[in-house]
Amino acid sequence: MAPAAGGEAHFQRGSLPWFTAIALSFGYYTWVVFWPQSVPYQSLGPLGLFTQYLVDHHHTLLHSGYWLAWLIHVGESLYAMFLCKSKGITNGRAQLLWFLQTFLFGIASLSILIAYRPKRQKQTR
Repeated sequence: MAPAAGGEAHFQRGSLPWFTAIALSFGYYTWVVFWPQSVPYQSLGPLGLFTQYLVDHHHTLLHSGYWLAWLIHVGESLYAMFLCKSKGITNGRAQLLWFLQTFLFGIASLSILIAYRPKRQKQTR
């Protein structure tokens, strides 16, 4: 597929509210998986009670799910690289930014790249 006009360096940052929610959620998940004894469960209301139940009864599932989530993010990042090439984004910096953003924020980033429609290059005869 030929590079799209102007698409060689296309990059678009995602939504700050989404990225903030994802960062906080993943941070909380990391805290719960690796330092469960330091989480103030009683201070977190229903979320704390639910989390404590999961830690007490399903810690192996939480731990496995954590690494599965990162594995999914790796897969999404690799797919982002494929999409960059198929949509004509050939600039190395733009591809790196898509890879990193998708690795850190997953589908919130990947959905932007999926929705991107490069402008068609006009054929000259």
